[in-house]
Amino acid sequence: MEVKQPIEYGNYYHIYNRGNNGIDIFLSIENYNHFLKLYAKYIEPIAETFAWCLLKNHFHILVRIKEENEIINEELSYTTTEIPKVINPSRQFSHLFNAYTQSVNKRHNRTGSLFEATFERKLVTSEHYFKQLIFYIHNNPVHHGFVTDMKLYPWSSYGTIISDKSTKLKRNETIEFYGDIENFIFYHNENQNMNEINNLIIE
Repeated sequence: MEVKQPIEYGNYYHIYNRGNNGIDIFLSIENYNHFLKLYAKYIEPIAETFAWCLLKNHFHILVRIKEENEIINEELSYTTTEIPKVINPSRQFSHLFNAYTQSVNKRHNRTGSLFEATFERKLVTSEHYFKQLIFYIHNNPVHHGFVTDMKLYPWSSYGTIISDKSTKLKRNETIEFYGDIENFIFYHNENQNMNEINNLIIE
């Protein structure tokens, strides 16, 4: 059994997973909305989000885990009744996925695991990789044929980033990596070479 590297404070990570045996994990519009609500509940207190995309049978999220002194314990939620003595970012993601699995199983009258084993996490080690990864995440619906233009897909952060609506997403910080909003959009409209990060992404 593969041992996953622990998620550490202050680092940037590409978090992703897919349905067990490739099954769909989002079966209705309500499922997408509920996942985002649970994400706000369990993850926003411990991480800053830069990009995300939910597809029928998998998802991608790019986050920076907050430093330990940035986390406010009173804002944390758990799926267990016993409050942990130590804040564990990896465990918060497990709380999210467990809570979501329970809700899907109940609503759709199913049992058993929804996701593949332990969720994947890849450390983002450079600004170049960060920029490519955001493009990859936003372009995923186009790559998989759900839409022809990434701005048409409703379940990703792309539309939020190019808008001015209120958000907890790190919109300004994300845009700064590209210089300005015009360059952000230009970068996303170009055909990017993903060969450098193909070993770090999921199909």
